[in-house]
Amino acid sequence: MTALLDARSVRAWYGEAQVLHGVDLRIDAGELVLLCGRNGSGRSTFAKALVGLVRRAGSIRFAGEELAARPTFEIARRGVGYVAEQREVFPMLSVEDNLRLGIKPGAGRQAMRALADAFERFPMLAQRRKTAAGVLSGGEQQMLVLARTLMGAPRLLIVDEPTEGLAPQAVESVAECLRGLCKQGGAVLLIEQRLTMAHRLADRAAVMGHGRIVFDGAVGMLDAHTVDEWIAVGGER
Repeated sequence: MTALLDARSVRAWYGEAQVLHGVDLRIDAGELVLLCGRNGSGRSTFAKALVGLVRRAGSIRFAGEELAARPTFEIARRGVGYVAEQREVFPMLSVEDNLRLGIKPGAGRQAMRALADAFERFPMLAQRRKTAAGVLSGGEQQMLVLARTLMGAPRLLIVDEPTEGLAPQAVESVAECLRGLCKQGGAVLLIEQRLTMAHRLADRAAVMGHGRIVFDGAVGMLDAHTVDEWIAVGGER
C-alpha cells in the first residue's frame, strides 16, 4: 500500500550548516506519529523540510507524488498542513478573517461549513471572532493557527509543539482535533515534548537524534529515559 507520506534520505541545511543527515519516515493514512527528541535534534527542521521552508534534498513523496522540488504553496494546496511552533497570526486582522485566510481557493460553499466547524471545534474562537488576533493570549493564538490550518482540509497535518502554553481544557480540544483528522482518513505528524499526552494519542513514535531517526516503533516503548538512550546510540554512528 502506498504511504500517505514517504520521506527518504531527507537532508536539510541552514546556509552551509547541515542539520538533517538522511531522515527516513513513513506515515500511513489514519496514523498519528509522534516525533520526539532533544531540542536541536532536527525535529522542527524536518517539518520545515517537508513543506519546503529550508534547503533540502532527498525524496518526499505524498500520496505517491514527489514533492521535494515543489514550493511551499503547492505543497499546501496538495493537502499538507503545517502548524509551526511560533504562533504566526495576522495581528491586525480579526479571528474570523485569520480563519478565512486558511480556506482553499475555490472552496465555495464549503468555506462557510469549514468556518462553522472551526467555531464549533474551538468555542473560544467563536466568542472572539471579531477580536483582533494580536490581542489574544499565546494559547489562544496557538489554537487560532491550528484552526486556520484545518480550514484548508489537509490530509496530512504537521504540527510542532501544539500544546505549549495551553490550559488543560484547550489541550484536550487540540487532542480531539488531531484524533478527528486521523479518524477521517488523514494523518498527523506530531512534534511534542509531552510524552504523557503523546502516549494517549500516537499510534507510533519516532525519535530523532543528531539529524537522523534513531528509533521508529511502538510509542509505549518510550519514556524520557529510553528517548535519551536511543539518541545516545544514534550519536555513535
